[in-house]
Amino acid sequence: MAKATKKQALGRGLSALLKDPDNDIQSVQDKNADKVIGNIVELDVTTIEVNPFQPRTNFSEESLRELASSIKELGIIQPITVRKLGFDKYQLVSGERRYRASKLIGLDTIPAYIRIANDQESLEMALVENIQRQDLDPIEIALSYQRLIDEIQLTQEQMSDRVGKKRSTIANYLRLLKLDPIIQTGMRDGFISMGHGRAIINIEDTAIQLDIYKKILANKLSVRETETLVRTFNDTKEVKVLPKSDIPEAPKFIKKGITTFSEYFGHKIDVKVSKNGKGKITIPFHSEEDFNRIKKLIEGAK
Repeated sequence: MAKATKKQALGRGLSALLKDPDNDIQSVQDKNADKVIGNIVELDVTTIEVNPFQPRTNFSEESLRELASSIKELGIIQPITVRKLGFDKYQLVSGERRYRASKLIGLDTIPAYIRIANDQESLEMALVENIQRQDLDPIEIALSYQRLIDEIQLTQEQMSDRVGKKRSTIANYLRLLKLDPIIQTGMRDGFISMGHGRAIINIEDTAIQLDIYKKILANKLSVRETETLVRTFNDTKEVKVLPKSDIPEAPKFIKKGITTFSEYFGHKIDVKVSKNGKGKITIPFHSEEDFNRIKKLIEGAK
């Protein structure tokens, strides 16, 4: 506890350095820059503006409320990252969800890492850090990779080094952008997974892609069932789905229990059951803070 208090006090002390107009820090060579750059500083929320290069474009209000509730209870676990624009003026590089959630509950200050960078460096930092740290959906990740190619002129090999992902993984994300926009939206909204998308992309005709997408939703097909459907089409040129009688249906006790689970964890819980009666419960989470909230609920139920 004493360690945390010391860290917070240090943040307040560093904040005072940034409030001195006569010794404003504009570059890494300036006086006291080494004390601020790379350290956690408590910044006034009103001094921070949203980054126009932010790759995330879709913020779920429900998810933000959940994160805000977690921050209110546990505090901000991971500081945001900003770049200095001028005296007492900053721009987000990463952490917009935490920033929005903090404003939602009326926080006056927020812990932040401060960097000094030009616009192109800021764009690259925003894209790379968001890919690595944020819970972007597969399409947002794919778009971030594409922007690194188009605007920063990075090759897939260079991106592999920057983000710590295999080149094949990056290529798989980029292929998702060849899906029909309706399917991309469905993936962003969580109606289908990246696995579904990777199966559908093996169909070049977007009209057939949409037909398969509709059948996935109507029949609640798994990724494996979707892969079988795509292989069948490639062999027969017909989109055939297994009769519903061949798809295991969840027992009544599970259907009733799903509602209880979903209400308790604050998320839509997915339950899959095989023909032999065995199953799997999936609990989704939207961020590190959300994961810790769920963990705390489970620990409290012991």
